Amino acid sequence: MPHDHIGVAVVGAGMAGRSHAAGYRSATTTYDAGLPDVRLVAIADVNEHFAEETARRFGYERAETSWQVVAEDPDIDVVSVVVANHLHREIAEGLLAAGKHVLCEKPFAPTIAEAAAMVAAAKARPDLQTGVGFTFRRSPAISAVKRLLDDGSMGRPIHFNGHYWCDYGADASGPMSWRYKGGPGSGALADIGSHLVDLAEFLCGPIRSVRGSILSTFITERALPLGTAIGHAATTLSDEREPVENEDLVTFTATFESGATATMSASRVALGLANSLGFEVFTENAAATFDLLRASEFRFMDRSVQGVTKGYRQVAVGPEHPYLTGGLPMDFPGVGYGQNDLFVFQARAFLEQVAGLDRLPRVPSFEHGLHNLRLLAAITESALNGGAEVKVPSYTP
Repeated sequence: MPHDHIGVAVVGAGMAGRSHAAGYRSATTTYDAGLPDVRLVAIADVNEHFAEETARRFGYERAETSWQVVAEDPDIDVVSVVVANHLHREIAEGLLAAGKHVLCEKPFAPTIAEAAAMVAAAKARPDLQTGVGFTFRRSPAISAVKRLLDDGSMGRPIHFNGHYWCDYGADASGPMSWRYKGGPGSGALADIGSHLVDLAEFLCGPIRSVRGSILSTFITERALPLGTAIGHAATTLSDEREPVENEDLVTFTATFESGATATMSASRVALGLANSLGFEVFTENAAATFDLLRASEFRFMDRSVQGVTKGYRQVAVGPEHPYLTGGLPMDFPGVGYGQNDLFVFQARAFLEQVAGLDRLPRVPSFEHGLHNLRLLAAITESALNGGAEVKVPSYTP
């Protein structure tokens, strides 16, 4: 860096963009000293009002309406790209060419070809850090389950069952947006299924093949908005309607390299479930479950308890689990945390990568983002071929 601080900007002032902005703002309050001063420089969005409001709310110095201005600013070192994924490539490549470290949201890109081009751009700048925002890896509860799996105490994984069910698309009067465009595999699978398959591999290792995929669309057209909508919020609708191009629901099975099996589903029309991510992992000697609605706990059972009290027990996540000691202002057992805190942990991890500290697990790379897209493409290919088994290209993180 040409200066003694890290200058930060966020491109995109929507729902996820605000989460990144807030994450950087709080990142310097977590863990030990040693991180250079962080300067919150700019929020950029084509919607000037959104940019100005987000900059004001989270303490950034200014708002911009162009990512190019961010790229040209020598005071900015780190940029989060948090816009529709069909815009990722142009922005990420432009920022890398300008010498910026880039953290890009998932899904990484709309196509494998564009993702591969972004990976090539990152490899051309080995002096820069890049990453993809799979934030659920930062969950203390999920990371605690991973630790139990990795240390071998649970034994060999047998079955991962996971779901990510939301209802942001369940209302047929909701406005048309980029989330409903792009063809098979770019709907619920890419938007939220990308998180689910990443967690499956995070916990149980690489997926070897997928089969039995079904992509289903239940709301086939939507009205165009008259104004600008942010996130999943409702807005005034026009009389003009356009067809929905992608899936509301995906279900599939998978086989891991280890031989374990997975059953998974992702839905944006799960009425009554605003943001329901959950999984069960069954192994030879134990089992663990997680529910995002109870984010600061997980359930665990093993063979060590027999008799009338055997079975699952609730584990309240505390300082002995990943991320929490020093990661929260009140890092005390039973205090709890939420999904917004995961963006803080992610921001801190990426800033540490940029500063050469690497005290937290690294943010998944652009190469990992490409692998995730290849896995999503295999699921889509299976669905388009009657549920046929499709091999996933091998990948070593």
